[in-house]
Amino acid sequence: MTTEDRCVEDALFKEKRKFIVKLGKMLHKYGTPAYRLEAHLMEVATYLELKSSFVMSPTSVTFVIWTEGHENEYTHVARVDPGDHDLGSLANTDEVVNSLIQGELTITEADKRLDEIAVMPAPYNKWITAGAFAFSGGAFAMLMGTSWNDVFYSGLLTLVVYLFVLWSSYSRRVAHMLEPLVAVISAILACAISVYLDAQINIRLVVLSSIIVFIPGLALALGLAELAARHLVSGTARVMDSFMLLFKLYFGAFIGIGIGFALFGQAEFVTPEPLPKWTAWLAILLLCSALVVIFRTKTKHAIWSIASGFIAYGASIGSAAYLDYTLGTFVGALAVGIFSNLFNRIANAPASIVAMQGLIVLVPGSKTYIGLNSLIEGQDFVYADHIGQQTFLIFMSLVAGLIFANVVLPPKKSL
Repeated sequence: MTTEDRCVEDALFKEKRKFIVKLGKMLHKYGTPAYRLEAHLMEVATYLELKSSFVMSPTSVTFVIWTEGHENEYTHVARVDPGDHDLGSLANTDEVVNSLIQGELTITEADKRLDEIAVMPAPYNKWITAGAFAFSGGAFAMLMGTSWNDVFYSGLLTLVVYLFVLWSSYSRRVAHMLEPLVAVISAILACAISVYLDAQINIRLVVLSSIIVFIPGLALALGLAELAARHLVSGTARVMDSFMLLFKLYFGAFIGIGIGFALFGQAEFVTPEPLPKWTAWLAILLLCSALVVIFRTKTKHAIWSIASGFIAYGASIGSAAYLDYTLGTFVGALAVGIFSNLFNRIANAPASIVAMQGLIVLVPGSKTYIGLNSLIEGQDFVYADHIGQQTFLIFMSLVAGLIFANVVLPPKKSL
């Protein structure tokens, strides 16, 4: 090999490994689970005629890339922040990779497209996002079947929470303490509402509904899925991070309620009229529509995402009438997994875009919070029999359902 050929080969290797590293960091930023991310990067590296090995965790990424004869080798290790779900950017990034593999883009062009995606503005403005936050809190309260009073005030307090989310984007100190801060504020305001405005609200449920977007039920489910896939470091880190977030939220609410009772006193609870059962379906529609905005899902995938929520809820509730509730969750997860893999094959887009919505409906993050309240305060603010055992079994059923779904209908690609 001449010196000129060697220089050309070195330049090409550099271009390829820069693209893979940039792609990996972007997919990590958009919330891709470790087992999917590593498999996808290996597919891309193989297409680019490179050997590779990757180790991903919520807070670090490791890339090892080399050529067939080890003429060129490259190792990249970086400390990163845990990813946040941005399904629109995830879909855009996947489209770039598809175009590259189909020969429609060169590596240079694909690299430039990734740079453009990284600086793209959010697909939904702040007013729409604020409305989505309000709908998510109100829809969750509706799904719990409490009262219209709780639904209204949950949506109202979720708007207050969104104001702090906006503030956190400008203040590093607020961002660092955002989760316990919003829990404290929501709890104090809920106590004030119960004393001065409406004694019919369930304070603890309204607080839970107002901070539901922070409850790490999905992160716990993804962490357990990573453990099931034997990605032990990433799975353990994600599960422990989820538990710490849950503790911060709960103790923020616990302190806030204590402060609220000390400031305003404690009103005697007046039992309101419960919601009719049909409102659960309305709640699914509102919740999934809100999640389309919160997860920044592309509008062309919105119908698929909302349908996933209905499939999850319908399959789990329908099967629970004949099976145990936890087995109903298994059926729901199986249905969501098959539907998301079908979406993957038809739309040629990441299955997680659709799966997220269904999993949100199924994951027992709120049950974990309620169980923590039962353990510490010795009381339930909604009816919950054997809540800890139920929560554990539901998580296991979720993971098992997703595993079996990949056997019944394997996805077209790993992402």
